[in-house]
Amino acid sequence: MPLSAVVRARCRAFLPEGDGLHYVFPATSLAQCRSDFIIAVTDTTVTLLSCRWFRRNRPSAVWATYPRHTKLGPVELYGSLSPTVTIGPLLLEIDDEYVSVVRAADAEITNLVPIDPFPHL
Repeated sequence: MPLSAVVRARCRAFLPEGDGLHYVFPATSLAQCRSDFIIAVTDTTVTLLSCRWFRRNRPSAVWATYPRHTKLGPVELYGSLSPTVTIGPLLLEIDDEYVSVVRAADAEITNLVPIDPFPHL
């Protein structure tokens, strides 16, 4: 399920002024102290927003910022386990429904997005 407009608004408060928000999805760190994050992909950055304890949809601080050309994938799929991605030093678990979001974000930076066959429509 996509994140709500309320969650997106909370994320925008931590992002650079005027940057367009392209992709937003939640993730959980698989480190010893499991922490929740929201990954926000904008025009210029990939921002990891740390969330409050037991509040997966309430970002509380910017944990790390990477340039937009940072790849989020590849997405590692392990059968019955949740998919994972590695962003910087973090191994993050994501829900199955956000695999396509990660792949779409990566496709944008590698120019793999197909050209619109009907741009005039």
